[in-house]
Amino acid sequence: MTEKQKFYFDTKKEPEFHLDIKKGNAGKQFFYADVIAYHSEVTGSCIKVSVKSKNKEENACFIVDFGLFQEQKYNEMNEKMPFDAEEIDFAIITHNHVDHTGRLPFLVKNGFKNKILTTSITKKLIEPALTDSCKVLGDIAKRNHQNPLYELKDVRKTMDLICGYDYEEEINVKNNIKIIFYKNGHLLGSALVLVQISSIYYEQDINIVFTGDYKKDNIFLDIPQIPNFVTQLPVCIIQESTYGTTNSKDVEKVFEKNIYNAVKSNKDIVIPVFSLGRSQEIAYVIRKMQEENLIPKNYPIYLDGPLTFKYTKIYLEENVGIKEEMKNFLPYGLKFINSDNREIVLKKEGPKIVLTSSGMGSYGPAQMHIPAVLARKNGLIHFTGYMAENTLGRRLKDTKNGEAVSVGGVTIKKRGEVQYTTEFSSHAKADEMIEFLNKFKNIKIILLNHGERDTKIAFAGRILEAVNAKDIGILGEEYAYRINPYGLVKVLPKKFY
Repeated sequence: MTEKQKFYFDTKKEPEFHLDIKKGNAGKQFFYADVIAYHSEVTGSCIKVSVKSKNKEENACFIVDFGLFQEQKYNEMNEKMPFDAEEIDFAIITHNHVDHTGRLPFLVKNGFKNKILTTSITKKLIEPALTDSCKVLGDIAKRNHQNPLYELKDVRKTMDLICGYDYEEEINVKNNIKIIFYKNGHLLGSALVLVQISSIYYEQDINIVFTGDYKKDNIFLDIPQIPNFVTQLPVCIIQESTYGTTNSKDVEKVFEKNIYNAVKSNKDIVIPVFSLGRSQEIAYVIRKMQEENLIPKNYPIYLDGPLTFKYTKIYLEENVGIKEEMKNFLPYGLKFINSDNREIVLKKEGPKIVLTSSGMGSYGPAQMHIPAVLARKNGLIHFTGYMAENTLGRRLKDTKNGEAVSVGGVTIKKRGEVQYTTEFSSHAKADEMIEFLNKFKNIKIILLNHGERDTKIAFAGRILEAVNAKDIGILGEEYAYRINPYGLVKVLPKKFY
């Protein structure tokens, strides 16, 4: 750690307030942005930025993402508005995952009426996702004899507010605030977001880069380098940290070997997949295995999940930037499951592979396919990504063979095998995030976001050693961070903010 670097976590220190006033009366003029997160770990993502200036016309308040809390311990957070929705001037959405978008209709229901800015591709993807979330939340509320978080009318109102923009298009949301989306490998339509906030009192802007959930590449997409002018800016980076304690070399690639061995044994295989991104990638991997004769082309393969069907159709038929050579990604002989044939497939005990949503197993057709196969000795449930606490996937992983487990209200004995892999994660690992940060030449402060608490603390320590950043802070704790064009102004206790 250099003398210039400071780690602002659980500290009462307040750094020097730097001023760069263009003219006159410096002591009475000010310009800063307060950054605060209303989530603490990897769910319910929401960051609020409040811009304050001597010139009141430059004041603004905006949020980046407004996601659903998916972990059971945070359920009550979904029904709480952490701020006055009517005071938010605009919202920015980094990508179409429910933990970043799932509460947007709740925001609208509570009085938000302004623009929701995102990429044009995310705009195309978000309506089926919100409609599906609305149905799932409605079903849960009905079972618990509660009112739903929001209804379809709120989804429709939300869609009326969403504005889609091209990558690298300059968006002037206010006279003093400009936004640019840059392509991000995390997900189809996802973006790194540059927000530039100017003032008549300062020569320099407040530049904030929001990584959202970040990955440098994607098998379906060409991801260009971040433009040099962005990496040269004096910048505050809001950096995700989901895998902040994992290096890319530590990730063991086991999926193809596990599926190959299961197919050789004529196993009944269920692969829970996320509807957008993961389902298409796993379908491609299986097709590739067929072409390499690792899976017989006559091995029965099925795909289940209405939302998965919709997104797969978008990949195949719409102009969303998919590489031409990746357009043929569906396995040979793939059959689609619907309400007419689902019962037949569920009862079929012969060898087969079923790809089904949801990725953590807690919702969707996976709730039917998993118990059917888990009860069979020749069954394999193979998860393909992160499983949050209290999800079905996490419980199955932690349940020993022969023990009882509850799935969809039915208790069964775990006879089948449960395996998992993180090799398909759409998040960068720690070494890749360090590589990303080191592209920037003038980092004023890094604020760590979207990670489990211990992971963020550990990753902060690594950044101190490997990245030339002036200051480091952790979002989602008990602090808000006040920044100006020169970086950190002060750390504010959230309870007083």
